[in-house]
Amino acid sequence: MADAAVDGTRRVLVAADKFKGSLTAVEVAERVAAGLRRVVPDLGVEALPVADGGDGTVAAAVAAGFERREVRVAGPLGDEVTAAFALRGDTAVVEMAEASGLQRLPAGVLAPLTASTYGSGELLRAALDAGARTIVFGVGGSATTDGGAGMLSALGARFLNASGEPVAPGGGGLADLATADLSGLDARLSGVELVLASDVDNPLTGPKGAPAVYGPQKGASPQDVETLDAALAHFAKVLEDVVGGKAAEYAASPGAGAAGGIGYGALLLGARFRPGIEVMLDVLGFAPALERADLVITGEGSLDEQTLHGKAPAGVAAAARAAGKEVVAVCGRLALAPETLGRAGIRRAYPLTDVEPDVAKCIAEAGPILERVAERIARDFLG
Repeated sequence: MADAAVDGTRRVLVAADKFKGSLTAVEVAERVAAGLRRVVPDLGVEALPVADGGDGTVAAAVAAGFERREVRVAGPLGDEVTAAFALRGDTAVVEMAEASGLQRLPAGVLAPLTASTYGSGELLRAALDAGARTIVFGVGGSATTDGGAGMLSALGARFLNASGEPVAPGGGGLADLATADLSGLDARLSGVELVLASDVDNPLTGPKGAPAVYGPQKGASPQDVETLDAALAHFAKVLEDVVGGKAAEYAASPGAGAAGGIGYGALLLGARFRPGIEVMLDVLGFAPALERADLVITGEGSLDEQTLHGKAPAGVAAAARAAGKEVVAVCGRLALAPETLGRAGIRRAYPLTDVEPDVAKCIAEAGPILERVAERIARDFLG
């Protein structure tokens, strides 16, 4: 997605995440490039759409040259869906939201107690079938709070109630767990480097755990949150009989609570936790692209406090600042003060609302408005 720079012109790297609900990361890059070139026609622009491990991660990998592979898997409620992962050589990028994300639920339906990550396990298995030796497992945007039990089941684990029957799908079903058997897990997992890529570092349970912090976003009532927290704590307790003290150690580890606790399941599989944006920048080839750039443009739909905690723009800005490159950001909405942006390595942010104060219009017409924002950046930094 790079264009050769003309001698004497500056080269710009556009490394932005999606504007959720308006533009994909690829579309953001295209619109920014179009606006910049309207002011500087011969500008060298390189686009490297980025993601932090959540939804959009596979699309970012495909834009960077990975092959898109599609497979039929179980959605969060058990209905079959077509999900994708990305493959280049023996490295796969698997996005749990492709199989078990909120976007896979029927419109208006939330299932906090019963949604399952089984399809995410099927996606991992498909990556193994494709010959992957390194799997980047991007987690976020989940519809689920099952501690990864569904995923582990798809990979050969068995979770049984007191009658010897499989427990019901979802986090709620784990309350009935009597025994766990991990002996049937896919043997190929032991020969694979599994990287848990997430932008959150919550533990599995407790006040900062998956049910308490993220359950309400998935439709969990206060009672559901209590039920899920107790069920996941019970899940970890039962697993102590199988894996010993590591079960409790993993439950308290950063990232265990990611995507409804699927991080915990991944840690049980031997995954190494890394901040999602760091992993994705490595996988996407950000360092060499950064070397070629004079100016970096990053961004996402909303630049706010959450951005500073492991989101894509913060990761891009940190890496660019370390390399001595100037960074500006585009966004739909800006909720950070200039000095806060400066501390994060962002020289200036350009929200769509500066061009069009009507937020509804910004969402509906994000593409053309973003082009106008990019024209402003070109005049301010490339004139």
